[in-house]
Amino acid sequence: MTKLTHISELGEFGLIDHLTQDIVANLPSTVKAGGDDAAVLQYQSEEIIVSTDMYVEGVHFDLVYTPLMHLGYKCITGSISDIYAMNGMARQALVSLAVSSKFTIEALDELYSGIKIACKNYDIDLVGGDTTSSKSGLVINVTVIGAAEKKDICYRNGAKEGDIICVSGDLGGAYAGLQVLEREKRVFMEAPGAQPELSGFDYVLKRQLRPEARKDVVEMLKDLKIVPTAMIDISDGLASEIMHICKQSGTGCMLEEEFIPIDENTSETALGFNIDPTLCALSGGEDYELLFTLPEKDYEKIKNLPDFTKIGEITSKEEGCKLNTKSHNKYDLVAQGWKHF
Repeated sequence: MTKLTHISELGEFGLIDHLTQDIVANLPSTVKAGGDDAAVLQYQSEEIIVSTDMYVEGVHFDLVYTPLMHLGYKCITGSISDIYAMNGMARQALVSLAVSSKFTIEALDELYSGIKIACKNYDIDLVGGDTTSSKSGLVINVTVIGAAEKKDICYRNGAKEGDIICVSGDLGGAYAGLQVLEREKRVFMEAPGAQPELSGFDYVLKRQLRPEARKDVVEMLKDLKIVPTAMIDISDGLASEIMHICKQSGTGCMLEEEFIPIDENTSETALGFNIDPTLCALSGGEDYELLFTLPEKDYEKIKNLPDFTKIGEITSKEEGCKLNTKSHNKYDLVAQGWKHF
């Protein structure tokens, strides 16, 4: 049996050295990445974009069914998605951990392997962080630093009446995957020897456990010389996110249910749980797709591209935020996504 290493054998600074020993900075904007009191970065003509996210065991993830490697990957992609939602490029990340005594060095190696893979895949330098002890499980904090030219930065407050509402990819898959994992957890808790039944759920499980951030969308929009009037990433569900845009922009919206992109695997999984697939898209969250608005003239440039879908239109504030169902009934949108408090 492989001997596992307790964190106390290395101590705080030994742990930091161990987790970061093979990290190499690759970006020219990274002057100093580690080993000192702070990282040193150099940006010239670009605006700096900074975002931070905290992931708490039992709130944001469940280690009963979340592999540590996938968790590390997801913490990075979920965090850099905020930079892409500003139409910027993520460049550096800092990762801080609060760790309980139940974790071994080998377990943290697994977590960091996912972090490092994500950083490599998205061309991000890991430039620092912190470690401390925790009496209530694992806490991960990721701070991401990115950049964009001032003229390219997108905020949530720029949507205009008549703008087209678009979304990348498809929605609801992460929530459908969560339902599968929660079901199998309940079975395991009742019968610890039971083997999970995950066959046929590959797509939705990947959407939940190892989501990707849409760097490619930002790159594509840049190539087409399109700057959205407003943009946000879908972490809390489509309804919540479009309502954020409308509130910040002082507008309303009309979403068309029939055009909301939902993968066939997501639909089949949702229906197997007696859940309306549209509800998964509207309220599920953690899809990390990009929701954005743009004028009709810019929509013409992307309307035939396969990864973008027109799902509605920005309306006046007085008209409110509405959903036009497949049966052509109009209802007020309700934000039923994740609430922390």
